[in-house]
Amino acid sequence: MKNENKGIHHLMNSTFNSWKGLKATFVHEAAFRQEIVMVAILFPLSFFVAESLTMWLILVGPLFLLLIVELLNSAIESVVDRVGSEYHELSGRAKDMGSAAVFINLLFIACVWGVTIIDRFVVNII
Repeated sequence: MKNENKGIHHLMNSTFNSWKGLKATFVHEAAFRQEIVMVAILFPLSFFVAESLTMWLILVGPLFLLLIVELLNSAIESVVDRVGSEYHELSGRAKDMGSAAVFINLLFIACVWGVTIIDRFVVNII
């Protein structure tokens, strides 16, 4: 089905649908809510940890990436669950891969924040 909306009407519909997606993820996905709490804590903290705008972007970039990856992971899980409730190897694999993407992003955040905090407050390593 082709979308006939154009211009500002299309932008308004897209924005509305995006908010619906964010709300649905927040309501139905505990992991997303937990990650929102983590971002809500680390985002303000980033202003105190960062020494420059570049360092600040390096700290907050992975936080926004985490929310994006979790949204995509939740979308994959929803589609897989919609297809059927019986176990299928490919369904399990798809869910595991989405989960792995979130896990790798969490490791990325730990590395970026860990190295930055150690460099800034413990030992100047860079």
